[in-house]
Amino acid sequence: MSPGKQASQSEAAAPMAGGARLEAMRCRVRLSRLAVWTVIAAGPVALAVAVASTPTTVEAATPAKPTAVPTAAAAANPAGYAQLFVSAWLRSSADDATTAQARLAQSMAPDVELPNPAAGAQSSPASVTAVRSAQRADGAWSVTVAAQYANGTVRYYTVPVAVEASGASFTVTSAPGVVAGPGRAEVPRSPYGVSVPEGDLSSAVGEFLAAYLTGAGEVDRYLAPGVQMAAVSPAPYTAVFVEQVSAVEEDAAAEKVPADGTAVRVLVRVEGRDAGGRWPLAYELTLKARSGRWEVAALQSGTAQGGGVR
Repeated sequence: MSPGKQASQSEAAAPMAGGARLEAMRCRVRLSRLAVWTVIAAGPVALAVAVASTPTTVEAATPAKPTAVPTAAAAANPAGYAQLFVSAWLRSSADDATTAQARLAQSMAPDVELPNPAAGAQSSPASVTAVRSAQRADGAWSVTVAAQYANGTVRYYTVPVAVEASGASFTVTSAPGVVAGPGRAEVPRSPYGVSVPEGDLSSAVGEFLAAYLTGAGEVDRYLAPGVQMAAVSPAPYTAVFVEQVSAVEEDAAAEKVPADGTAVRVLVRVEGRDAGGRWPLAYELTLKARSGRWEVAALQSGTAQGGGVR
């Protein structure tokens, strides 16, 4: 077929295809009108049903809840940095700024002078510990550091630290200042006000702690069902003696083990013994009664309020 005839057929086919599409659209419009008039003729009830059956769903966009993300500067507590600086600074001397400790201190606080201890003076602390830190302003912190010396004395230093906005960089901004140490906080009254006499409960906690701290026996035999707890390993003590047992609930002081499921919270003061001496310890335990015996349900050491060893 010649190219001219092909072009003529293509040009003729285009109007035909367009006409077919137009006729199909007209048919759909006529059908839609017919359906609407049919519903109207059927009455209000049919119209309501038709509207209700139309699945029109409008899904509102739910605004994303903002996620609270702490800033890096707020999360970057420079307590460890200040502790490291004070340790290096106290071990430095202006007479020899080339030592490793002096170089470290100067790199952490470029504008801070090094100390100048007297010859033979005991300036190096045995340990340095950060005890308190507070953010004074954006990027400005104050850290209190305790330096303990071999003779038992403790000296407290306050260290100003600048924290870069990203929280990745720190700088000690001025020389440390010697301050008074933190005061003693008032201890609230202990909730363990019930004295527990010798008996089933005291024996239970004594046997449990002996297994837990000395390896004498299996810990599992003293635990309530479902409770898992491993003994301290290696065993730190050769013997454990119960000194005192106090409880929150009166049921702990009963002569007989109460009904199954009864739970009591107790504070146990014990003495651990090893080759190095005797060591006072305290443990908080939760015990539950089952089948006429007390079983350990939880151990939380060091959370008692006002009920510690005196």
